[in-house]
Amino acid sequence: MKAVETWHSDRLHREVRLVRWGAVGTPVLVFPTAGGDAEEIERFQLVEALSGLLASGRIKVYSLDSIAGRSLVERQDPEHTSWLFNVLASVLRDEVVPAIRADCDDQAIEPILAGASIGAFNAVAALCRLPDLFRVAIGMSGTYDLSSQLGTQFPDDFHYSSPIHFLPGLEGGQLEQLRRRFVVLATGSGDWEDPGQTWAMAHILGSKGIPNRVDLWSQGHHHDWATWREMLPLYLDDLA
Repeated sequence: MKAVETWHSDRLHREVRLVRWGAVGTPVLVFPTAGGDAEEIERFQLVEALSGLLASGRIKVYSLDSIAGRSLVERQDPEHTSWLFNVLASVLRDEVVPAIRADCDDQAIEPILAGASIGAFNAVAALCRLPDLFRVAIGMSGTYDLSSQLGTQFPDDFHYSSPIHFLPGLEGGQLEQLRRRFVVLATGSGDWEDPGQTWAMAHILGSKGIPNRVDLWSQGHHHDWATWREMLPLYLDDLA
């Protein structure tokens, strides 16, 4: 079962599109890769790879169009791109999560987050910024340090949206909530993968006492959809 919901976001000054597959189960919000749209995960057969979990009612899968990631790929103004990364947290909190909860008819449900490449950045960032709303993040082949793509003097908006940059100084209630959450950081060792980014993210999470696990997959697992189609069903079977 597939459904599409759209609305105008005053925060983003544009339309937001939320696509859902499945009828019942734990909600899983999957962020697309940098330039992807909400239906990218269907075109690249990730939804098909999750068909067993969907058919058994274990999960419902949601996805959004890429917003900040697309701006980054298109090399738009760094300040605007950074603003988009930052405002995404309020869009998730005040628009996307309420829509998912209404669709699930459960105002307390805590979705799982997932994504690959820059989608992994968004999944981990969303958990770190909104630990009261989400319970697990699954980052696959993550690109967690985007600062070099924005220039050396990247704006404050990006600092506060990037876990590698804001987590070292994080204290208080938000950190205490994060210490009750869990992050899976999976990466292949094959072509175009950068396990160093995954280990750097894990080190920062661990230094703040945030539970996480690094899974280093083989040299036969490249930075590609075939790898993510293999990874995500296994993790969701364990965590959903």
